[in-house]
Amino acid sequence: MKIIACIKQVPDSEAKVKAENGQVSWGDAPLVINPFDEYAVEGALQQKEATNGTVTALCIGPESAKEALKHALAMGADEAVLVSDPALDGLDTLGAARVLAAAIQKIGGADMVVFGRQTLDNGAGLTPAQTARVLGWPMLGLAGQIKVDGGNVTVERVIEEGRQTVSAKLPAVLSVVQSIGEPRYPSFMGIRKASKATIPVWTLADLGIAAPAAVVTRAELMNPPSRETAVEIITGESPAEIADKLADKILAEKVL
Repeated sequence: MKIIACIKQVPDSEAKVKAENGQVSWGDAPLVINPFDEYAVEGALQQKEATNGTVTALCIGPESAKEALKHALAMGADEAVLVSDPALDGLDTLGAARVLAAAIQKIGGADMVVFGRQTLDNGAGLTPAQTARVLGWPMLGLAGQIKVDGGNVTVERVIEEGRQTVSAKLPAVLSVVQSIGEPRYPSFMGIRKASKATIPVWTLADLGIAAPAAVVTRAELMNPPSRETAVEIITGESPAEIADKLADKILAEKVL
């Protein structure tokens, strides 16, 4: 079975985000593979092992995104492809879905495409379903378990109400959650292999498509207003006196 794991490079979770000149700025935070996408790679590798298949990691991003792809290769992916083009700056989720769908079709022969549930920098979680829509494939989201039987895939979805089992014919698009299993650590040999890997870079021209027009645009982007805070320490001769003073203060400030 041929499996494609879609990943993204994002700023580290410790990064501080702010608005600068109408754009989102993550400062000089290091860039890493999206943590949710590590579960996508893990889910893809599990199916590779169960079906004697192959895994291709796919990413849209700048040249630096090769490091995220090398992480997926070190985990056990067989191949990696980067889609990079200056015209893709500011891509929204639907635009990303259209580009990913074109890349998936160019790779060819995919039986399953696996995403993480969302990205750390955007958090919309829309791209998996939008990619499935563009491809015309079924979409099985929030999968905590995956089982392939012939030309069908069955997943156990992890939803707020509990668990839900659904099936679809392959090829299909899946998004996975943490219940799929803890992402494996890259092995030493995997890291060495990834460091020597040559990752092809495809442009929009290679995919035979134009830059997708943005469907969603930000009308305005600004930092939240700063808050002025003050701290007052209430003292007293006894806990009862402190409690009385605190109660009077709360009533005076009309907090309750």
